[in-house]
Amino acid sequence: MNTQPHHTLSTLRNKSNAIEFSGVKIAILLCTYNGAEFLGEQLQSFIRQTHKNWVIYASDDGSDDDTLGLLRAVQQSLGENRLVILNGPCQGFAKNFLSLIKNESITADYFAFSDQDDIWFEDKLERSITQLHFAADTPAFYCSRTRLISADKRVLGFSPLFSAPPHFCNALVQSIAGANTMLINAQARALLALTPEDAAIVAHDWLTYLLITGCGGKVIYDPLPTLDYRQHSGNLIGANAGFKEQLIRISKMCSGRFREWSNQNLLVLDSFQHRLAPDSQLALDRFKTARKSSFFQRLRLMKKAGVYRQTAQGNVSLFVAACLNSI
Repeated sequence: MNTQPHHTLSTLRNKSNAIEFSGVKIAILLCTYNGAEFLGEQLQSFIRQTHKNWVIYASDDGSDDDTLGLLRAVQQSLGENRLVILNGPCQGFAKNFLSLIKNESITADYFAFSDQDDIWFEDKLERSITQLHFAADTPAFYCSRTRLISADKRVLGFSPLFSAPPHFCNALVQSIAGANTMLINAQARALLALTPEDAAIVAHDWLTYLLITGCGGKVIYDPLPTLDYRQHSGNLIGANAGFKEQLIRISKMCSGRFREWSNQNLLVLDSFQHRLAPDSQLALDRFKTARKSSFFQRLRLMKKAGVYRQTAQGNVSLFVAACLNSI
């Protein structure tokens, strides 16, 4: 009988994984803009990672606080080969991330998106690689829940837990995880890099979910958090975890704002039409036709398209939005 303590077996397994993947190179794609208040803690959380084979690529979008000073100080400590500072396009966070994705001088086995104000758990990269490496021959990404913290690092809760399977039919109407949790493989990076320069991107995490699922790739959703997601007045995008935030989300869905987002997403998908999997193309065609159809035809085609959200409450709001033709 095996009497070895469980925690010892777990530790041995983790050490084995660390050795197995130690040669895997990760490019951490960090976008910054006036993030000096919290950036230092995020950079230190990179340095504490159990997986050590990484390079930070920091694209700054024209900060006028001490962001660049912090980056240069850490660069001096780590070396220019571990932290590369780049000039962003100054067209918003989504275009800044896309500029890193399209930068051919950045090479790695995997690519991790990062915000400037989170705090990564020490095993974030190691855990991501361990789960994602099975999807070696197709575009794929790993994502997870987040633990929500206040500006002064008090734990507030967690991002929503989703249990429905990741799928293109879900991606058409919902993004399931923040880009700050994502690790993508080289095939997924190559696919995202095909995004047209002039594309109006709603959010880079949503874009990633749409393209990977639409083109037959794989998504690994981890119900365990990998980072502390700081909630503060400077957040570009909140976590939508509380009741108030969910009501705001539903109101946007029914007000027409969500329809604008769908229009932008569909324009991007049009440029990938020849790369979509057949079942994705069929669902997309039905979804697009439904949005232009009369009431009963719209509901029928939405059902045939198979679109869904991750929770019962979300599907109720989706039905209401379909009735109001606000999708």
